[in-house]
Amino acid sequence: MKDIAYYNGRLSPIEDMMVPMNDRACYFGDGVYDATGVLNHVPLALDEHIDRLYDSARQVEIRVSMEKQELRRILMNMVSLVDDPAQILYMQITRGVGMRNHLYRYAGEKASVWAFAAPHAFTDVYDSYRVITREDTRFFHCQIKTINLLPSVMAAQAAEEQGCAECIFHRQGRVTECAHSNVHILKAGTLITAPLDNLILPGITRKHILAHCRILGIPVEERPYTLQELMGADEVFFSSSSAFTCRVREVDGIPVGMKDGATFGRIRDAYQEEVRREAGPDALRT
Repeated sequence: MKDIAYYNGRLSPIEDMMVPMNDRACYFGDGVYDATGVLNHVPLALDEHIDRLYDSARQVEIRVSMEKQELRRILMNMVSLVDDPAQILYMQITRGVGMRNHLYRYAGEKASVWAFAAPHAFTDVYDSYRVITREDTRFFHCQIKTINLLPSVMAAQAAEEQGCAECIFHRQGRVTECAHSNVHILKAGTLITAPLDNLILPGITRKHILAHCRILGIPVEERPYTLQELMGADEVFFSSSSAFTCRVREVDGIPVGMKDGATFGRIRDAYQEEVRREAGPDALRT
């Protein structure tokens, strides 16, 4: 198959999948999601993404009747049915179906489970990228991976229109994260990244990068840092499950970083090797 979608027990090509108008995703964005890359038909860090999905649902009081292992079985079957070995795997849980009303009790008795798998071109981690910045005007629960993504959509569009790969958010000068990734800096051989508070998503790739740094003996500081620190960093890079580690060479038209390629390269290569161990030695050549 070219691609595949799932909704509450039904499977079909994405373009043929129909969902009820009264699913609360349509009116309120009342749901949570997660996503990961797939290489050689292997979803990367799948169990961690499922755990984060269910934790996001818990934080917004969505009760999920489907067991994690059942969702895992469905997702693994889906990626096996898509012809292309390089895919994006998306999963979503909404509060359910019911007449439009803000109150939970009108949401029906069962959460809705959505998913799709489709071909995906992964970002070249050996290139470097231009980004822009924007004031972070999102809400104060960014640790929950909700489907309320309009500010990120607008920021990503602004970046695209300026020929850039990402948009870095900041709140009154404090760097938080990007439109759809985490962002980190290197200074004097130390990796500095925003702490896991309510202003950033706890990225799976972020977690793995920090683990690799500790194994490699690269010091890590999880602390708030400023846009000024970012502009003066030795290296700037962003990370996600579909982009891996992407080096930044320019922010808002100003050259940045590109001064400690050796340390960045060690982090990038360690993560790439982890991907090869999980998905196979030829995974990154798909």
